[in-house]
Amino acid sequence: MLISDGIQTQAFGVKTGANTICSWQASTDKLELILDTNSGGSGVLLGERTLHAADIITTENQPGENPYHTDIRFCKMMCDQPKLPEKPVYGINDWYFAYGNNSRGLILEHTSIMSDLVTNWDNPPFSVIDMGWSVKPLKRSGDCCWGDDFTRGNENFGDMSTMAHQIKQHGMRPGIWTRPLLANANDKPSFLIPIRPDQKDQKERFLDPTIPENLQRISTTIRLYNTWGYHMVKHDYTSYDIFGRWGFEMNETMTAPGWHFRDRSITNAEIILFLYRTIRAASLDMLLIGCNTFGHLSAGIFELNRIGDDTSGNEWARTLKMGVNTLGFRLPQNNTFYAADGDCVGLTTKIPWDKNKQWLRLLAESSAPLFISAQPEAMEDEQKKYIKKSFAVASTVQTLAEPLDWMNNPRPQEWLLNGKRIDFDWS
Repeated sequence: MLISDGIQTQAFGVKTGANTICSWQASTDKLELILDTNSGGSGVLLGERTLHAADIITTENQPGENPYHTDIRFCKMMCDQPKLPEKPVYGINDWYFAYGNNSRGLILEHTSIMSDLVTNWDNPPFSVIDMGWSVKPLKRSGDCCWGDDFTRGNENFGDMSTMAHQIKQHGMRPGIWTRPLLANANDKPSFLIPIRPDQKDQKERFLDPTIPENLQRISTTIRLYNTWGYHMVKHDYTSYDIFGRWGFEMNETMTAPGWHFRDRSITNAEIILFLYRTIRAASLDMLLIGCNTFGHLSAGIFELNRIGDDTSGNEWARTLKMGVNTLGFRLPQNNTFYAADGDCVGLTTKIPWDKNKQWLRLLAESSAPLFISAQPEAMEDEQKKYIKKSFAVASTVQTLAEPLDWMNNPRPQEWLLNGKRIDFDWS
């Protein structure tokens, strides 16, 4: 938390990787730190163990240091050892024009079009296959839950090792999306997270991450992607699958009260850290990008982390809210916690090019990762020329962008990009 009057700035936080879920609350007369020690929706049972909940740190601005740069310096204090990619990360992802309706042919068409726009082959881009590649379950009457098989490609993709090889033939580095905690109808009920009191859809069930067999299964699946030849894994939904709520729904409580995991002796934060570290250990030399994860628990474990909700290939207002806003306020975590992914440019025929062009420039020159979802039908000569330029910029090290009006504008329009002041028109 930062408290600033524009001249003096005070920063309050905890070290990343804490064993509790930490949040700050401010009012006119007090500042509170909340340390959530629950295990599921019930209190943790520590037994004789002593819990080291968190390490609290504070700082204030140095002479001549504005609030934004205090924020950056404080992020470095909170995370002693970030795990960062060796080179800037950029590339493509099919989600924001395909939305799961993808195939081998579509991925290769997308990869082929975009690979022609790459100029810096010393740092090749990624082509990430998002949701839609895995085998859907056969729905049988009486089954408790339906979950994809993330160890096989479906009829639209076939062998996923061959898919990775074909992406490499275009010069790009293959990436793949997965949902580690999603259970399927063959899983034993005793291995699943209990149905929560407020859970409406009981056919979607999730693996209990406190059970060693489940962690071993997740580890085996992640290692499989390495065997297939993928260079990046985007793992998704773990926060929702564990707690049954999206972040914006985690207000007074993170999850419904009255339930717990099989192992009640560890806190929710410790459970998440065990899961994240399992994925890390299994990834070998693949890069990891967390999506729907806890930022202060992801730091130092994943090279990349999605810092906000989904942008859009259908609604510009959503990109403005979830992309521009998120980047403006969490960019200080870039290269201090991880490479902070503000999400994709949804380059489609539904979004005005004059808006996406600006969003593309901001991402490309921000020093944060750049991913583009480019609908083939939206790729005219102007778009291709600008993407080629943006790829060239994003493939090299940039100065961290700075929003100049972030103290009074939730969607910053005035930015400092590589030493130049740029005014964006988001309206």
